[in-house]
Amino acid sequence: MIFITGDIHGDYDIHKFSARCFRMQKDLTRNDYMIICGDFGLLWDGSKSEKWWLNWLENKPWTTLWIDGNHENFDMLEAYPVTEWNGVQVHRITEHIIHICRGSVFELEGKRFFAFGGAESHDKAFRQWGVSVWKHEMPSFAEMKKGRRALEAVDWKTDIVITHSLPQHLQLAMFGWEMYNRNELTDYFDEIDEKLNFKFWFSGHYHLSMPVDKKHFLVYNDILLLTENGFVCVYMPGM
Repeated sequence: MIFITGDIHGDYDIHKFSARCFRMQKDLTRNDYMIICGDFGLLWDGSKSEKWWLNWLENKPWTTLWIDGNHENFDMLEAYPVTEWNGVQVHRITEHIIHICRGSVFELEGKRFFAFGGAESHDKAFRQWGVSVWKHEMPSFAEMKKGRRALEAVDWKTDIVITHSLPQHLQLAMFGWEMYNRNELTDYFDEIDEKLNFKFWFSGHYHLSMPVDKKHFLVYNDILLLTENGFVCVYMPGM
């Protein structure tokens, strides 16, 4: 089975993975996958608490896959060697916690995924560069080129898109200009959205769980299960 959820922000929103909240986990194995749509946050300061939570997550029965958001310590993340998993470049944080590098196309359980992390922090003015915000929260030209080439290789056809932020036209329609700025990444996602033949696009970042339209969905603390023809919500706060 393949599950999708939103930001966990280190230990702040990780409790949705507890046995009390996510009761299906007793039946899962390492061949089941939990995909986190950015703001993983468990590579932040290397504290004892952080290492404890990483170990807690590693000991869950599934395999965790995640893309980066904007609230990551990219210095810590990029200190991990780039290796290969399922035909794409990854950082293997632990044996069963895997960061998917930007611009990756891979397949799981007969479904093709396009994954591209990163986002612009709207609170940069209140953060310190290299301490609580990093320049690599935004993609490089090479990463965007890599994403295009990966999609060209599959004739711009995929099933699921996993990003942290939305395409610009949808972000603007949802939130206006007041909080989330237009940038090269949201413009890039506009290009992808226009060219790509896909079924569903999931984004974290906005701390909401709701549909944007028939193909784009925001996910935060809900946990979604992909099905043959769509997806169902298997956990939401208060459920």
